[in-house]
Amino acid sequence: MKVIVLSEPPFEFWSVPSTELIDALHSSSEGLSSDEARERMARYGSNLLKPRPRSSSIVLFLSQFSSPIIIILLFAAGLSAFLHDLTDSLIILSIIIASGLLGFIQEREAANAVASLLALVQIRTTVIRDGTQTEIPVEEVVPGDVVVLSAGAAVPGDCAILESKDLFVNEATLTGETYPVEKSPGVVPPETPLGGRTNCLFMGTHVVSGSASALVVRTGKNTEFGKVSERLRLRPPETEFEHGVRRFGLFLMEVTLLLVITIFAINVYLARPVLDSFLFSLALAVGLTPQLLPAIISVNLSHGARRMATQQVIVKRLASIENFGSMNALCSDKTGTLTEGVVKLHSVTSIDGQTSEKTLLYAYLNSTYETAFVNPIDEAIRQYRQLDISAYSKVDEVPYDFIRKRLSILVERNGEHIILTKGAVTNVLAVCSSAEMSDGRIVNMSTVLDQIQERFRELSMQGLRVLGVAYRNIGADTRISKEQEHDMIFVGFIVLFDPIKSGVGDTVNELRKLGVSLKLITGDNRLVAASVGVQVGLTDEDIITGANLHQMSDEALLNRVDKTQIFAEIEPNQKERIILALKRSGHVVGYLGDGINDASALHAADVGISVDSAVDVAKDAADIVLLKKDLGVLAHGVREGRMTFANTLKYIFMATSANFGNMFSMAGASLFLPFLPLLPTQILLTNLLTDFPEMTIASDSVDAELVEEPRRWNISFIRDFMIVFGPLSSIFDFLTFAVLLLVLHATVDQFRTGWFAESVVSASVIVLVVRTRRAFYMSKPSKYLAAATAIVIGITLILPFTALGKLFQFTPLPGSFLLIVMLIVATYAIAAELTKKAFYKKVRL
Repeated sequence: MKVIVLSEPPFEFWSVPSTELIDALHSSSEGLSSDEARERMARYGSNLLKPRPRSSSIVLFLSQFSSPIIIILLFAAGLSAFLHDLTDSLIILSIIIASGLLGFIQEREAANAVASLLALVQIRTTVIRDGTQTEIPVEEVVPGDVVVLSAGAAVPGDCAILESKDLFVNEATLTGETYPVEKSPGVVPPETPLGGRTNCLFMGTHVVSGSASALVVRTGKNTEFGKVSERLRLRPPETEFEHGVRRFGLFLMEVTLLLVITIFAINVYLARPVLDSFLFSLALAVGLTPQLLPAIISVNLSHGARRMATQQVIVKRLASIENFGSMNALCSDKTGTLTEGVVKLHSVTSIDGQTSEKTLLYAYLNSTYETAFVNPIDEAIRQYRQLDISAYSKVDEVPYDFIRKRLSILVERNGEHIILTKGAVTNVLAVCSSAEMSDGRIVNMSTVLDQIQERFRELSMQGLRVLGVAYRNIGADTRISKEQEHDMIFVGFIVLFDPIKSGVGDTVNELRKLGVSLKLITGDNRLVAASVGVQVGLTDEDIITGANLHQMSDEALLNRVDKTQIFAEIEPNQKERIILALKRSGHVVGYLGDGINDASALHAADVGISVDSAVDVAKDAADIVLLKKDLGVLAHGVREGRMTFANTLKYIFMATSANFGNMFSMAGASLFLPFLPLLPTQILLTNLLTDFPEMTIASDSVDAELVEEPRRWNISFIRDFMIVFGPLSSIFDFLTFAVLLLVLHATVDQFRTGWFAESVVSASVIVLVVRTRRAFYMSKPSKYLAAATAIVIGITLILPFTALGKLFQFTPLPGSFLLIVMLIVATYAIAAELTKKAFYKKVRL
């Protein structure tokens, strides 16, 4: 017998019988034991397309010092020590380590919080372990496992099918094929292309209907999907927020590089010591660069994720929080979101409106014997009334699919074989040539078609879901296929209802007030969609149907998508097209979906939103998972997203006002002063102290007006803010210089001490001004921000009187010095408040 080596890339397992595969993998049809699975996990690693980010404390701590500026600064500290300036070297190292510790503590807490939240919405799969079916996280699946799959399940690895029943799989992620592919056990030739391997299942695909057990052959990066992902470097699409951060970082880099090179060159030209000039320039770069921005963003996002979790919203991808807050268009299905999601049977009627026991019986048989696609409609029919169907037995089945929108069951009774079909009325009528009246007469469809359609329209306009039921006697045949759904007899309607959720209209209005327009996208007919839409406050003036979309160009859709609120009779592959049109028209789009056919739309949206009860493929594709399918929960989540965005921008505003102003002032002063305005170690200490209050910004309160409408990154606005508030800070810095030198005749040490005090205190106070658009006394900061600001001001004023102050070459200041410096700070705060008021009148974010 040929020896199969599974690790070889050419291994073509689709051409090997399943019994040989099981032997080669040292497995069995009963799966693996728990001990063997653990051993294989150690050998093959986790079933992940890319390794989890290393989150050990040591790695996270060292990452705090990975920026080029910090590395150069560490080199400079070593150079100082080499040149016997040990005190400065130790001070520089101490400040760098203290700053790193500050970021490390915050990011470590953030990472732990996020990990615990993600555990709540972990994707799981069913495997056979120790002879019993067990649910495990997908990443714990190993080669040799036997997985059990049903409709909606994500395929956890490349597998060979052992058994299947009416199995259809969506392979669009790998093959681009829109329609589900039928799968079954067997062997295909080695050279068969991926799309033709009907005996295999591949990671990245999902089950549309049917069930199967399959042997896992490859996991993680060794899968077909893993190879594709490896070539694409596994990089997820950049969110709008990430794009904004990157652009802001490039902008700051340009400004910093230009300023630092200029200052260093001028200081060298003025014949100042090269090492001091170099250290001074580097210290300025540290002050200019908001190196805590990554930590601030991580802390803000994780803090936001924890707050959102209290509102039953779990964030899987942190960067999506900002997009969640920026979202201004939300696309959603109606079932379970606008409605209760509990389908109930309203009535069962013949085509002329009479109660029809025959229609109920046929629908009951169809729902009872259906095995491929579990859904609440079948459950509602089965629970409506218990019927005796002992005289009938199931012979065959043609599963439901999203193209036919029908389900057919072949039953046998007294030797007769009857196809029973139910589904969307239009799709059932398409295969009927006649109809049965309430008195049992069979008539030609052409004579009653108008009557059927009118009845269907009346029920639909009441917001009721209507299905059609048909049948055909096929004689002795024991197998059926889609092709045998023809010349059927239409027997009646199954009428269902799903009540509108209480208060959902108010929630839609609340979202509208938040600047989020709701778009209803449903597969239901336009009449039902219109009825539900109007009940919750949407307009039905311009409804686009799936048929309309087929005939509509992308440009035409772009022109209509803004004003259209209801999309009805939409096919699964059309959802993505609607979302892309909304994005092209300038919207940040969220999509709420929980079904098998929602995966592509969830990927296409800026924010993919699913629910914890969703099928695996939908939950896996989502950025955000709701523990409760409720628009009210979403509204809370939108507010939290906007609060997180607002607090992130606060740090940007702080860094581009006081911090930038102080660094510009030092750079300018160094050009005309015969000494450096602050020593490099003093600049680093200034930067550390001013960063401390800003680390508490994630917990800060947010003014109500900042969450009332979507907000997006605007580099022009941030640049304008910096241009206005940076120079304003510098004006008062130069005023401080003038007072210290010309009025108070300060010594060099007094100048540096006074300037240090003014710089740190003003930066701390200005935080309270720029954090709000209101007057600062009308917006209360969080207790943590207020406490941190007070502590920093206290340390700054006390430090020169301590031994540590002497180490930094500060000197105690006379009371008159301190009084004048504080007076300048107070004047600066008032000027900043007035400037802020004028700025927001003229410029809008």
